[in-house]
Parts: sequence; C-alpha cells; structure tokens
Amino acid sequence: MTLERLNAPVREVGQFFAMVADVGRGLVTTRFRFSEFVEQGWLLARVSLLPTVLVAVPFTVLVSFTLNILLREIGAATMSGAGAAFGAVTQVGPMVTVLIVAGAGATAMCADLGSRVIREEIDAMRVLGIDPIVRLVIPRVVASTMVAVLLNGLVCAIGIAGGFAFSVQLQGVNPGAFASGITLLTGATELGISAVKALLFGMIAGLVACYRGLSVTGGPKSVGQAVNETVVYAFIALFVVNTVVTAVGIRISGK
Repeated sequence: MTLERLNAPVREVGQFFAMVADVGRGLVTTRFRFSEFVEQGWLLARVSLLPTVLVAVPFTVLVSFTLNILLREIGAATMSGAGAAFGAVTQVGPMVTVLIVAGAGATAMCADLGSRVIREEIDAMRVLGIDPIVRLVIPRVVASTMVAVLLNGLVCAIGIAGGFAFSVQLQGVNPGAFASGITLLTGATELGISAVKALLFGMIAGLVACYRGLSVTGGPKSVGQAVNETVVYAFIALFVVNTVVTAVGIRISGK
C-alpha cells in the first residue's frame, strides 16, 4: 500500500507530461480546430475580463502608494513614473495574470472537460475515432495562452494608467515627470519578458486544467475536486515559473 501511494504521484506526473507531448505533436501534425479556438478564447475572455480589472486596480493602487511614499522619503518623487511602469510590467501584470488565468479561466476549462467525462462524451468521441487531444485540448491550450498574453497587456496598461491617476491626483506627483520616467527603467526587454511570462502562465494553466478535467473519475463530486486541484496545481506551477523567469530576466536585462 505504501509503495502504491508513492507511485501514484509519479504516475500522475508521467501521464501529465505524456499529454503535454501529445499536445505538442498534435500542434504540428494535425489540422488546427480554429472554430473551437475562437469559442474557447471568447469563453475565457468573458470569464476573465471583469475579474482582471477588479484585481488590477487594487494592485496598482497598492504598488503606487507604497512606492511613492518611499520615493518621497528619499527625495526622488519624480521617479514615480519609472517605478510604477517597471512594477506594472515586470510584476503586477504577470502576477494578476496568474491569479485570473488559474482562478477563473483554468477552472472553467476543467469543469467543462470534467462534465464531458462524467457524461461519457469523451468515451463516445474515442469510439468514433476522434482524438480528444486534437479536438478539445489543443484549442483550449492555445486559447488560454493567447488570452493570458492579452490579459497581461491589459493589466500593464491599467497599472500604468492607474498609477498615473493615483500619483498625480492624490499624491501630488508632477504629471510631466511621471510621464517622462515611464521609459526610464522599462523598455523592450522588460515588455518581452512580461509577455513570455504571460505566455507560459496561460499555457501551463491550460495544460493543467485540461489534464485534470480529462482525468476525472466518478460523479459530479469528482469534478469539483478536480477544479479545486486545478487551482492549487496551477498556482504552484505558475509561481515557480514566475520566479525562474524573473531571475533569468534580471540576468538578461542586467538590472
């Protein structure tokens, strides 16, 4: 029994990476289901857009407020634009993307696939010779990746605009100094690293959601458990990826 319990996580990891390999192979060897991609992309955007805005605004206020207090203490209030842009692009944007993609988008995908499994739709597709990886998983993973990149851009824009409004209107920062400092620390390299983070977040969240959805066994209760596990696993994986990519990005940018 003990050996079986130890083997179970290893087997789960192996099955997950086997699905990842099937997805990668299917992307280059099969016809892409564009209509399914558009449908899933719209679904993810619909469930993620409002939470993204609602989470991005408080994050922006918190970062700008804390940063401006520090800059005022050291006599560098004119650098608030540089700090707000750098924080929004390198950390706030990707972190909010993590929360929304894993908490809203991935759970919706997992619940959809899990409900199809318990209704035996996936088994029926296999009987008809339709590969669920090609028909269902690949469009969802690509849609999750694209939506995450777009959400990251939205959060970065909200972060800079919100930081400008909060700093200028409530903390008396000079608007010209704020605007001129935006590009001081944030350039093409930082934007590229932020986009790479969002791309990886969306791809990993989509893969985890699809795997847990397709591996559901039992009844409706197991679908709920799979959704909860999707959030936990996605958060763990995405925060690890964020740390690694941030460290690599610092070495690349030299900052």
